[in-house]
Amino acid sequence: MVAGLFTMGLGALCFIPAASAPSFALFLSALIVLAAGMTILQVSANPYVAVLGPEKTAASRLNLAQAFNSLGTTIGPKLGGLLILSSTVVGAEVLRQMSSADLHAYRVEQASSVKLPYLIFALALMALGVAIALFKLPRIASVEQRDAGGHDSIWRHPALVLGAVGIFVYVGAEVSIGSFLVNYFSQADIGNMSERVAAGFVSFYWGGAMVGRFIGSALQQKIRPGNVLGVAAFLAAILVAVSMLTTGHVAMWTIIAVGLFNSVMFPTIFTLAIEGLGPLTGDGSGLLVAAIVGGAIIPELQGLLADRIGIHHAFFLPILCYFYIAFYAFVGSRKKIASAH
Repeated sequence: MVAGLFTMGLGALCFIPAASAPSFALFLSALIVLAAGMTILQVSANPYVAVLGPEKTAASRLNLAQAFNSLGTTIGPKLGGLLILSSTVVGAEVLRQMSSADLHAYRVEQASSVKLPYLIFALALMALGVAIALFKLPRIASVEQRDAGGHDSIWRHPALVLGAVGIFVYVGAEVSIGSFLVNYFSQADIGNMSERVAAGFVSFYWGGAMVGRFIGSALQQKIRPGNVLGVAAFLAAILVAVSMLTTGHVAMWTIIAVGLFNSVMFPTIFTLAIEGLGPLTGDGSGLLVAAIVGGAIIPELQGLLADRIGIHHAFFLPILCYFYIAFYAFVGSRKKIASAH
């Protein structure tokens, strides 16, 4: 966790020379370093939260932790907009009329707006890393004794492998819907609004994920996590189907409501998948976090479908993803390792 936080801090600091240049390649490199640190943090922090208490309430704990993650994704863009996008932005026509020297000066001025916010981010991340390093967090011997695993392998645990597929399709479905919302709402038969206005409604989708995780954390104290996950997946599929089959405000608000049911999926799939892995918990966590790449692949596939059959009907792809998640919740997550002796 400390390594992840310091790597994120380094990535945030890299935005300062990138802004001074200003250079797209340097900005992209800084973003990659920041994302690498975030991945290290996810691989270590998620399983730690899951194994830090009774196994039956692991999903509840991770849902609660992830709720604060969603709080960040809900308010972060607004804060970022206030800090970074407050400077005056000129139109494309004005840019074309600028001399090369004026254009360079304008770009440097625009890029410099990220320096202070990212310096603050870097210092906050590193301070948190130092705090965690100094704080004596309890060691979990059952998941740290590497030699206890013998010749076991993560690929011999069906619940983990099927869970990785579940993470792949969940993140793919969530990002597909989220990234298509602005275009979807601006359609004449859906929201009939400008892209700027449509963008304001997207926060309801991500805000629903935050609210749902707090609710899900409470529900999973009493109800089997797999059952909560399965019901949420079925309801998400139904909402997407209703949106596909309707127009206007019904289509718009049903697709926004999917965010509420997406909420419990990542933390619940994660805890069901690493349950009982013991010393392989870290390796299993790495596999699950790597499966987040679904968020880069499935939206591309939905984009190809939208180009051919229209954005309204392309949402059948997330429906298939939610059906798989329901299968995992009720069947796949119960498949434990077969005896190798």
